[in-house]
Amino acid sequence: MTSESLAQAITRAGGAVELLRNQDWPAFTFPVAPEFTNWRDEQRAWNATVALMDQSHHMTQLFLWGDDLIPMLSGISPNTFATFRPGVAKQLISVNQDGYLVGDGILFYNSDGPEGLVLIGHHLLIDWVRFNAEKAEARGEDVHHRLEANSHMRQGPPTFYRYELQGPRADEVMEQVFGGPAPEIKFFHIGEVEIAGRPVRALRHGMAGQPGFEFYGPWADNEVVLQALLDAGAAFDIRRVGAKAYSATPLESGWVPTPFPAIFDDDFAEYREWLPAARAGSIGGSLYSTDIHDFYLTPYDIGLGKSVRFDHDFHGRAALERHAENQRRRKATLLWHADDVAAVVRSQMEPGVPAKFLDFPKARYGLFQMDEVRRDGAQVGISTDAGYIAYDQLYMSLATIDVDVPDGAEVEVVWGEDPVSHKPQVDARHRQVRIRATVAPAPYHEFARTVYRADD
Repeated sequence: MTSESLAQAITRAGGAVELLRNQDWPAFTFPVAPEFTNWRDEQRAWNATVALMDQSHHMTQLFLWGDDLIPMLSGISPNTFATFRPGVAKQLISVNQDGYLVGDGILFYNSDGPEGLVLIGHHLLIDWVRFNAEKAEARGEDVHHRLEANSHMRQGPPTFYRYELQGPRADEVMEQVFGGPAPEIKFFHIGEVEIAGRPVRALRHGMAGQPGFEFYGPWADNEVVLQALLDAGAAFDIRRVGAKAYSATPLESGWVPTPFPAIFDDDFAEYREWLPAARAGSIGGSLYSTDIHDFYLTPYDIGLGKSVRFDHDFHGRAALERHAENQRRRKATLLWHADDVAAVVRSQMEPGVPAKFLDFPKARYGLFQMDEVRRDGAQVGISTDAGYIAYDQLYMSLATIDVDVPDGAEVEVVWGEDPVSHKPQVDARHRQVRIRATVAPAPYHEFARTVYRADD
């Protein structure tokens, strides 16, 4: 039995919005322990001491190589490849013909030769790159790829272990690991180091708004390297981070993890015939429209404009240049008001129809959480990833909002669906409510700690 393509599923459902609002997309769980201690203390660790996150299992990986690979990637991406070389990583993005975002992922340039590059992230961008790689191969071009699904969908171990070390004391842990100062590696550059006698690659970057490293190497070395990091961190109250706490890291770093993919126009018709419907995800949230374009985002809407360079021709360039000159929305954090969050929780224990359930630490009821943001009765944006951060004791969401809405402004997040979709992830019996929120930068830390709670 062949799987239904996205194109076939849209026809069956009567439209893309109808399909995605009602499609069953099981809640994604990271294939590591939900908690090693408790998710609140695990969250606090990356702000207070040091946290170790196991990223070996939950991301999809696409290994890439070939002499024609970079030209192929350059043709579908606004990123520049002029200085891309071994030892460097970049946040790869792609857009459609109208300049709207398809997705993003981290592209590691480990080495020249077979499987020397690897694109890591959610499958949204990876599927589009894989589709184009297959087309290039069919044309006889020197482009090759190998897909490695996450550990939910793959038999056997991954190619690499990946351990993220984050927090204000991460560098002190590194001094213990290396017997001296942490290696000096530029941001988003990859260094070669040694841990417990094993060769390791180290990407310098930060998740959860804190400095740190991502260490990776052959899976056969995973236990030795993990134990060395834990032993070195013992004196600094290191915490292993489980799936629950880890899921909230984007809220602190300001990265929107699953932006809605703009793949529903004519230029992606062949792709929709190729893509299985099950990989298209689902829409959750109060944003309701029969026009799929109302869910689209430009790179500038969610802070990915830094990846754009107009130094080459690529699919969607002309339209993206127009967006660059007329940026209508920006990325922001919405700090939800405590009384309104408490009222949503309290409604679960009062007579009558409750508000839609608000989960902790993350509240996501579709692969794409899309809630209306309103101000003075008008829609001014879309709230996406939502959840709770224990260190700051704040419920919040990442959002794209109109550029004329300033930091510090009060807006409302429309919480709950109307009409209620048929997704099993959403409680069929709930009412829509408004949750007040204060607009803050993304990342939010300095604003929240010096302005929002200055009088606490």
